[in-house]
Amino acid sequence: MKESLKEKYKTEIRNNLINEFKYKNIHQVPKLLKIQVNRGLGATASNNSSLQQSIQEVRMITGQQPVITKSKKAIAGFKLREDQPLGVTVTLRGNYMYSFLERLINLVLPRIRDFNGLSTNGFDKYGNYNFGLKTQLVFPEINYENVDQSKGFNVTIVTSAKTKIEAISLLKSYGLPLKTN
Repeated sequence: MKESLKEKYKTEIRNNLINEFKYKNIHQVPKLLKIQVNRGLGATASNNSSLQQSIQEVRMITGQQPVITKSKKAIAGFKLREDQPLGVTVTLRGNYMYSFLERLINLVLPRIRDFNGLSTNGFDKYGNYNFGLKTQLVFPEINYENVDQSKGFNVTIVTSAKTKIEAISLLKSYGLPLKTN
């Protein structure tokens, strides 16, 4: 039986990171904090059926009920009213986070056509990683017949790493396919 990513971190990844970066304290070792999955809907968010379909898709993909993000103030130039729905978001922690990451690495990313790794340009200086998926059809939970329009996702992986190099090493240890630039 294959061990989960949570167990792999405790048994293998943490020790490798301690050896690589020479940490003095076990609490200095970077770890995953949360994964955030967002979908901005823009003008289609005012269409209730499109909004409900997005909520259903995000729920099936992540296993959690998404929160509807709304505009904070009205902007006439963008035809935006206050409290108008703009998108959906889910924050995954704990077992949901590890389950999503495992499915992302082993099922979803290999299904992307002409995929040769995720770019390392998505890292910020604090060790967080952002990337986008162009379509929801790469997830095995989504049925092709039920999709009327292809919509993408933004995925943010938040780590406790202090630098970009530490975060790259952590995510590569988990098996996330990152390109070497």
